[in-house]
Amino acid sequence: MDLDFDIVDLDPVEHPEEGDTAPDFTRPLVNDEFWEDESLASVCADSDRVVLVFHAMDGAFPATYIWNEIRDRTWHEQATVVGVSISTPYEHKQLLEEREIEGDYRLFSDPANGVAQQYSIDMDLDGMAGIEEPRPSVFVLDSDRTIEYAWVAQEWPDFPDYDEVEAQL
Repeated sequence: MDLDFDIVDLDPVEHPEEGDTAPDFTRPLVNDEFWEDESLASVCADSDRVVLVFHAMDGAFPATYIWNEIRDRTWHEQATVVGVSISTPYEHKQLLEEREIEGDYRLFSDPANGVAQQYSIDMDLDGMAGIEEPRPSVFVLDSDRTIEYAWVAQEWPDFPDYDEVEAQL
């Protein structure tokens, strides 16, 4: 498959780091049956470990690659894994079905990209005036939202070191 895109260096950002408390937020959390507003704090309180994955909008190739890799590595067996993107709950339902991850993973819907702004990982989409999404990022959190691992893309497209994330799990 020949993908035609340019690698873009992203400006440095001051995102939350290991040892920081991850900012809390409440957004619609989509699962295999429905969606409802839920906070990150409540997701963390119900789990020993949470992997928070910021990804491109559903349907974009980076989101497909990231979720295929996470699915194939079965991270849900070691932690609660939730995603965040600008996609709507309807688009998230479709992603869960298409990637065959419904039941194992849930996705926060954040169309205004406010959560990425809280984490200082928002970026403009090239060539789309007024449209932004989160940079690809992964945060591993404990039950108190303390960040145990943080990875934020320095270029687009970029993907996490999945082995490093697994080492944290």
